[in-house]
Amino acid sequence: MSEELLDCVQVGAGEHATASVIWLHGLGADGHDFEPIVPELRLPASLPVRFLFPHAPVRPVTLNNGMAMRAWYDIIALGGGARQDDAGIRESARQVEALIRREHARGIPSERIVLAGFSQGGAIALHTGLRHPERLAGIMGLSTYLPLGDTVEAERSEANARTPILIAHGSMDPVVAMSMGERSRDQLQAMGYNVEWHDYPMVHQVCMEEIEDISAWLQRVLAD
Repeated sequence: MSEELLDCVQVGAGEHATASVIWLHGLGADGHDFEPIVPELRLPASLPVRFLFPHAPVRPVTLNNGMAMRAWYDIIALGGGARQDDAGIRESARQVEALIRREHARGIPSERIVLAGFSQGGAIALHTGLRHPERLAGIMGLSTYLPLGDTVEAERSEANARTPILIAHGSMDPVVAMSMGERSRDQLQAMGYNVEWHDYPMVHQVCMEEIEDISAWLQRVLAD
């Protein structure tokens, strides 16, 4: 894997940031996808947060007839029994870890960093955050699921055993069924994780109520 950092869209606080949110987009989108949400979060000026929205690499996606698009990993099929792209998931996790290291170099410690993502990006946020060797401020997965779930028990990091996790889903999601999110929530709770769950009457998207809940959660987990 190349050590070159992923290109990112940066929004919010610059060099004066006291916390960072690394937010991963969904399949076929790019780092600009969630950029407009930052002002809608209405975070207080007393909480200067740097938002980083990295662009996923372009790769063929089997589920979409091999079409090349921005993707964090290949998707063969959706469903509990579908084979998962272990190598692609772990490669993207390493790329996210490199972004965390850069935030360290910019003065932001792990306990002031949130990993977040939507759909496929949320899967990478969950996968990476649970295994990160230093405590994070929080882990957020929107309209997503826990990938490589059968490896979590053996690979999880004790440092993040008590890190707050936010999982939110649309009850009418036709892309990633809410049952996948519920199973992920239940597995994490059974392992002792602190999971805050929200669901909304929507499809594969975000809504204003969800944005308000995200804002409140971020303010809690990033409170000094």
